[in-house]
Amino acid sequence: MTRTPIVVLISGTGSNLAALLTAAGAEDCPYRIVAVIADREASGLDHARAARIPTEMVRLADHEDRAAWDRALAEAVSRHAPELVVLAGFMKLIGPPLLEDYAGRLINTHPALLPSFPGAHGVRDALAHGVKITGASVIEVDPGIDTGRILAQVAVEVREDDTEDTLHERIKAVEQPLLVDVVRRLTAAPEAPRARPRLG
Repeated sequence: MTRTPIVVLISGTGSNLAALLTAAGAEDCPYRIVAVIADREASGLDHARAARIPTEMVRLADHEDRAAWDRALAEAVSRHAPELVVLAGFMKLIGPPLLEDYAGRLINTHPALLPSFPGAHGVRDALAHGVKITGASVIEVDPGIDTGRILAQVAVEVREDDTEDTLHERIKAVEQPLLVDVVRRLTAAPEAPRARPRLG
């Protein structure tokens, strides 16, 4: 079976990356991770190194301005010729070069039921608003902040004694299989993922 190449972008511990790597070990997995790129020395890169997957850092501080970093990130991704780019805890907005090169082929996860609670503090904001249900979303990346087309969602109950940490851990527990499922479905589609099947 020919597997669809994907590149994963991370900024942190790489728990979503680890889930994608575990799923990639299955014989029927339709994708293969060809590179992992981070914007810093993220501990999550160790997951890729252990799996002998090429890693790269594209740090903003190493470039003269944000536009130069945007170009460098797009070039780093393109060198690996992926069919799909997965943001898995990547904490920077994607700039025009990568958005243009991979329009419709960039996806991201978010720890809330979008369009509610976009941005970097989705879990904290859900608690602050007193909602009883939150969850996780997988979306197509566009120029906005968590404004892309929703591909799939799963709900998580907010408990009376939840803290930001306990709620976030329960969201992660459903976010990871949700992301794997979306990536599998996108990469298994005919002429994937350019066919852009509607999910969820």
